[in-house]
Amino acid sequence: MNNTINTVDARGLSCPQPVIMTIREIKKVKKGDIAILVDTETAQENVVRAAKLQGWNIVEVVSTDGNYKIVIRREE
Repeated sequence: MNNTINTVDARGLSCPQPVIMTIREIKKVKKGDIAILVDTETAQENVVRAAKLQGWNIVEVVSTDGNYKIVIRREE
């Protein structure tokens, strides 16, 4: 597997923008790892839900000083 992690930086954006950006990246990448950066708990929850609905696994969710990093993976 390629070790490159694509990143979606959706900090400062209101929902549904973080979800829309995540789904666009999912459609572009197809498999591998994607890191999504958001800055609200609501955006974090919505991105996790959307990724799962698209068939991606949640690798980690890290919260630091009000920012969230969500790493998702698909290995097909």
